[in-house]
Amino acid sequence: MNENILMKLERVTKTYQMGEVRVEALKETSLDIYEGELLVILGPSGSGKSTLLNIVGGMDLPTTGSVYYREMDLAQAGDAQLTRYRRNEVGFVFQYYNLIPDLTARENVELAAGLVDGPLSTDSVLAAVGLGDRMGHFPSQLSGGEQQRVSIARAMVKKPRLLLCDEPTGALDNLTGRMILGLLEAANREQGCTVVIVTHNTSISDMAHRVVRMSSGAAAEIIVNSEPLSPERIEW
Repeated sequence: MNENILMKLERVTKTYQMGEVRVEALKETSLDIYEGELLVILGPSGSGKSTLLNIVGGMDLPTTGSVYYREMDLAQAGDAQLTRYRRNEVGFVFQYYNLIPDLTARENVELAAGLVDGPLSTDSVLAAVGLGDRMGHFPSQLSGGEQQRVSIARAMVKKPRLLLCDEPTGALDNLTGRMILGLLEAANREQGCTVVIVTHNTSISDMAHRVVRMSSGAAAEIIVNSEPLSPERIEW
């Protein structure tokens, strides 16, 4: 793992006003994210982990604090800058895939490829995730695991520096989930992209270089794994 800092969060807070109730989703959270690491953000529902991921991904802005991606502070960025950041630097993998139902697997990936300069080959990326013979199928014709593999291909075709995964195995059975984790680990190991996985599944943390444990909107603990497990060895 390269320990050059890709992203630095400094005393980040996020507060929502829901009627008369003020909700502190994140409280004074500071975190460095390193180039080429596989980072797991772990915590139960309501711990702030998805809010943190949304801020890292430029999908939400902090209430206070700084979020530096290289030299750019996302907290101070305008809409156009955030759009370029999400488009060019970040790949997203969601729990429920977020594929466009009226497009085939190939077309879903090609849509993402068309957003950036110099993308990878759509067909080669789909083949790499084991869908070389399913490219012409629509999402409704694919299993949950196959749809998630399309989602990963859609993210990876852009050659992102940062791959953000929100509960990527949450809707899958254990065997399929391990296959998906294997693809994410391979993207980290072979392509060198930084992978951040948000999950409530403690077993997944065993494959990470580092684990951030979230509690009540704060990073309560950061754990370094000296010997991460391979995904196929993970049981839950």
